[in-house]
Amino acid sequence: MYGRDPWGGPLEIAADSATDDDRSRNLQDYDKGALSSRQLDETQQSWLLGPTEQKKKKKYVDLGCIIVSRKIFLWTVGSILAVGLLVGLIALIVKLAPRRHHAAPPPDNYTQALHKGLMFFNAQRSGKLPKHNNVSWRGNSCMNDGKSDTGTIFKDLKGGFYDAGDAIKFNFPKSFAMTMLSWSVIEYSAKYEAAGELNHVKEIIKWGTDYFLKTFNSSADSINQLVAQVGSGDTSGGSTTPNDHYCWMRPEDIDYDRKVTTCSSCSDLAAEMSAALASASIVFKDNKAYSQKLVHGAKTLYKFAREQRGRYSEGNEAATFYNSTMYWDEFLWGGAWLYYATGNNSYLTIATHPKMAKHAGAFWGGPDYGVLSWDNKLAGAQVLLSRLFLFLSPGYPYEEILSAFHNQTNIIMCSYLPYFNSFNRTKGGLIQLTHGRPQPLQYVVNAAFLATLYSDYLEASDTPGWTCGPNFYSTDVLRQFARTQIDYILGKNPRKMSYLVGFGKHFPKHVHHRGASIPKNKIKYSCKGGWKWRDTKKGNPNTIIGAMVAGPDSHDGFRDVRTNYNYTEPTLAGNAGLVAALVALSGDKGVGIDKNTMFSAVPPLFPNPPPPPAPWKP
Repeated sequence: MYGRDPWGGPLEIAADSATDDDRSRNLQDYDKGALSSRQLDETQQSWLLGPTEQKKKKKYVDLGCIIVSRKIFLWTVGSILAVGLLVGLIALIVKLAPRRHHAAPPPDNYTQALHKGLMFFNAQRSGKLPKHNNVSWRGNSCMNDGKSDTGTIFKDLKGGFYDAGDAIKFNFPKSFAMTMLSWSVIEYSAKYEAAGELNHVKEIIKWGTDYFLKTFNSSADSINQLVAQVGSGDTSGGSTTPNDHYCWMRPEDIDYDRKVTTCSSCSDLAAEMSAALASASIVFKDNKAYSQKLVHGAKTLYKFAREQRGRYSEGNEAATFYNSTMYWDEFLWGGAWLYYATGNNSYLTIATHPKMAKHAGAFWGGPDYGVLSWDNKLAGAQVLLSRLFLFLSPGYPYEEILSAFHNQTNIIMCSYLPYFNSFNRTKGGLIQLTHGRPQPLQYVVNAAFLATLYSDYLEASDTPGWTCGPNFYSTDVLRQFARTQIDYILGKNPRKMSYLVGFGKHFPKHVHHRGASIPKNKIKYSCKGGWKWRDTKKGNPNTIIGAMVAGPDSHDGFRDVRTNYNYTEPTLAGNAGLVAALVALSGDKGVGIDKNTMFSAVPPLFPNPPPPPAPWKP
């Protein structure tokens, strides 16, 4: 049968008896023959090649972009896997092999001394002690303070710190000590953190401020009295009445009534306590409720100080131990701290009033000018307000007096240098800030702190140094002064004696301190029964780690005698200055100060324009 080919040719369709397999082979043979005359690409050839021929072609591997020999491909992949396995095995061996860890460099002397200096405050705690106090020979003490004095309205006065080697709680030097600690934390919190002591020092400050809040009506806006002192040390006239100086007892064993002294005209004390609470409020600014409580108390105290003028020590026994010479420096000091704590310009106006500076003796000079102490805060206030001048430059109407404070601070720093004759030095190099009077170290450490801090202020404000007359001195000169003084205290002196108990191999063993000198042996020694421990020539049974003693005399001499407090008694104020100086000098010099935290409550400053000049008159 014939059909018609649609392309014009005949198409024969006939029955085919061949099988499907035969047709397939015939067609395959036909295709091979027909196509052998032209070149086919590789893919087309793979369709037509038989199994045997296809097998031969698998000697190569098609990677898409290139074709490579199968042997080379397998060798390359195998090599990569082998190298990977080897690297993994080496890494595993290195990880599991025992390592030799390089020990961290030991802390510098100042950091080691800092750890010990803070421990002294643990030994001085009064009241119910925290579990982590870490002074084995101390316990709860004077739990009835306030209750035992029927003449006071302040019934809960347990807590706080004992001042020195006795058990009296003097608020005046104690508040200065807390202010100094807070100042050091605000400026050098990163260094405290690096030393692992930030939480510790904040606990110490809070222990102090919690107690201060008990010593006046801290929830009121106005007060008419506050506590100045708990305990008594008056032994005048040969009095044998048991008190904190006549008796030699462990604080834990005190069984006599302790007097509470209050005051209603005590501007110096109130303004200093205000400074302590205001500075602490910046330390605890992240605890908003507590910080605000401290600020409120600081405002109340400062208002009381300004309204009811008088010296706290006038006419009472405090004049014998911690006599205050004036209150104008505390007005300046407290006003500056309240400005930083609140940002309220009214406090800055008080602190920068020309009459305030004049009354405080800012431009007097004199033999003790530039000496920061628990009595005179002028040098500290001038450095504190120089900070404002250097970093914020508030302009009119504060600029002129702040510039004057800054200039006076430069003069104070000049007076610390050995090139000038403001202060003598011992042959061993200790500066005589008290001109040969006893107990010199508490003043020396404050100067070392101010010098280091001021050098950091200058560096933070990109100022390489300062001038003393025609001479220019770099900031390193100030740090060198501070280091030489602190090094002297730590043992670099003619006697090779460390005046910080527990630091070094040679330190005082007969510290004038009741708790340290009487053993904790379950025996309660009476008021006079403890005298044998006071008078013995044996060393103290308890080492009061971190106590900085009063120090040597003007000839580098030192008598390690318990009964001579002018050599061997430590104090809160002295240790606070020491801790501040140590943290400032410790660690990496490049860390520097925290410029911003001090100004956290200060709003942006927009200086008022100065008044116009007087009209011209012909």
